[in-house]
Amino acid sequence: MTQAINQTSDTAQAEEIASLAVRLRAHVETLADSIGERNLVHFSALTEAADYIEQIWRNQGYSVTRHEHEIRSKKVANLETTREGRSPEIVIVGAHYDSVFGSPGANDNGSGVAAMLELSGYLAKEQPQRTIRFVAFVNEEPPFFKTEAMGSRRYVTMARARGDVIRAMLCLETIGYYRDEPNSQRYPPPLGLFYPNTGNFIGFVSNLRSRALLGQVAAAFRAASDFPVEHVATFGWIPGVDWSDHWSFWREGIPAVMITDTAPYRYPYYHTAEDKPDKVDYERLAQVVRGLTAVVRALAHPQ
Repeated sequence: MTQAINQTSDTAQAEEIASLAVRLRAHVETLADSIGERNLVHFSALTEAADYIEQIWRNQGYSVTRHEHEIRSKKVANLETTREGRSPEIVIVGAHYDSVFGSPGANDNGSGVAAMLELSGYLAKEQPQRTIRFVAFVNEEPPFFKTEAMGSRRYVTMARARGDVIRAMLCLETIGYYRDEPNSQRYPPPLGLFYPNTGNFIGFVSNLRSRALLGQVAAAFRAASDFPVEHVATFGWIPGVDWSDHWSFWREGIPAVMITDTAPYRYPYYHTAEDKPDKVDYERLAQVVRGLTAVVRALAHPQ
């Protein structure tokens, strides 16, 4: 009887992963194929991507707020939706929806946006202790990266001004590419001395001030999933460690963790015209999303 129950559970889980993979593919293909390159040069596509994200959230039952600002005489927006908790403390799940110039941005960062949209769907009926907030950031890519015009930098400044109590931020950044061959994974020195050379894992990265959050994230993921995971709390000046929207939160002393497949240290199509939907491993991305669902729940229901 126990064996039969386990087999039924395994079958249901496999079916759920397959269904989730289909939905993730649909999001990435919409963003990177149907819409395409998304930035100020391709401004109509950037706006269309924002409209797509907003419509998905509204279909999930959320209300959506656009925080608009003007960059180079064009109006752009961070998008925000919230699952209210019993506490004013906030957990943020964020991903940037723009793509770098010259790239359709399937993995960077269509994969992160797709994951965020599916996480919000899974948690749409949640009754959390802490408030869960999903944010789609604009203008993460150069020339705005690490400037006051960066979408997440604008967002954090606004959140501070209105008194948001942000306890944790998860940054979903380029999370859809996996390899099983030896030597398919590289690192900035000296991390290669301590981590595997096979690129089949999801990485959790934090600065030293966020190491307690990093430990919670890694523990919650491992408790819910057997998908390979590696994590590191290290110095922000190591190349790649602060290369996304979590940087904006670190600047304000807010604990934040980047979730990533390590981008240029694994992904050969990073910031190129070949960053297309066929490069993303949707089944493994689905497994990561299921594990992250447990992570967000754990952070939203602190012990």
